[in-house]
Amino acid sequence: MVTAAHPAPHAHPVARPTTGVRAAVRHLGPNWYAAVMGTAIIANAGATLPVRFTGLRTACTVFWALSFVLLLVLLGARALHWRHHRDRAKEQLLDPTAAPFYGCLSMALLAVGAGTVLVGQDWIGARAAIAIDVVLFVAGTVIGLVAAVAIPYLMVVRHRISADEASPVWLLPVVAPMVSAAVGPLLVPHLPGGQAQQTLLLACYAMFGLSLLATLVMLPVVFARLVTAGPLPLALTPTLFLVLGPLGQSTTAANKFADVAGGVLPESYAHGFTAFAVLYGVPVMGFALMWLALALAMVVRARRQGMGFAMTFWAFTFPVGTCVTGAEGLGAHTGLAVFDGLAVVLYVGLVAVWVVAAAHTVRGLLTGRLLSAPR
Repeated sequence: MVTAAHPAPHAHPVARPTTGVRAAVRHLGPNWYAAVMGTAIIANAGATLPVRFTGLRTACTVFWALSFVLLLVLLGARALHWRHHRDRAKEQLLDPTAAPFYGCLSMALLAVGAGTVLVGQDWIGARAAIAIDVVLFVAGTVIGLVAAVAIPYLMVVRHRISADEASPVWLLPVVAPMVSAAVGPLLVPHLPGGQAQQTLLLACYAMFGLSLLATLVMLPVVFARLVTAGPLPLALTPTLFLVLGPLGQSTTAANKFADVAGGVLPESYAHGFTAFAVLYGVPVMGFALMWLALALAMVVRARRQGMGFAMTFWAFTFPVGTCVTGAEGLGAHTGLAVFDGLAVVLYVGLVAVWVVAAAHTVRGLLTGRLLSAPR
């Protein structure tokens, strides 16, 4: 007979409740990398802004440093999450509302890496900046390509999704290769001439096509859901801004190709990239502005109906930042002041929404609300 004082030899010990840092990271999801992306884009977009004033470059470098620190902290926290809460991590991977955010890890690595070359070298030197960017670019690109295949695969074979659950969040894994395409050209001048430079540039162009075509498959589904099922839930309304990501980033990528193609590819191809930057970028930027107006109207409506802060507010930052860099590129290749003005206006809005998102995030961390179990 077994008594309470003498448990059975094969009985499992009662698990002790998790406390401290381990408990804090249990509900930490991959969506938190959006804060890194939103901070890094402040630096990246500001580095090539068509206007210059005292302190701008220093401020951009500070934002890059902040994004670098945030990236390191989140990588450590997510490592703890996978080590101590693997059950929760697997739940997130199999959750159709959380899994697409795994694309944010790739974009966070790529955005911080690009900032390291653009402004970080002011503090750490060009050699160290290039070395760091190479590591972050390779890691971010590999993760992004894996996510671009693995997440849609899971959506097909494991996730059970109805038509009215379509969300702009679905774009996150497939837009990650577009970020690689946009920041990869920064490394082209630092490679040996000939095959190495041509291979990287055309690989970026291939990722441009991969991401663009995947976006063209996803976006009609998202828009059809809005038309047939009505507005998104209040907390998800800011994710409408995610549509701006592939639009602004592809315009940025097309302009970056034109910047480096001369001297790397044959002259006829280099001229083709320059023409493509404008012929592609201008109409896409026009559509981006239309979508921006639509998304703003939906956000105003949601705010009037009581939309409060959620981590989805970070969707206001990085996608808008890609439109800033896209407008900057169009301004440089067309010489039109209207694109320079658009870049400045969007950048001011970007900084404003970053302040709002960052302030609420810090407050939510201090109160513990953002790290509590989802409701």
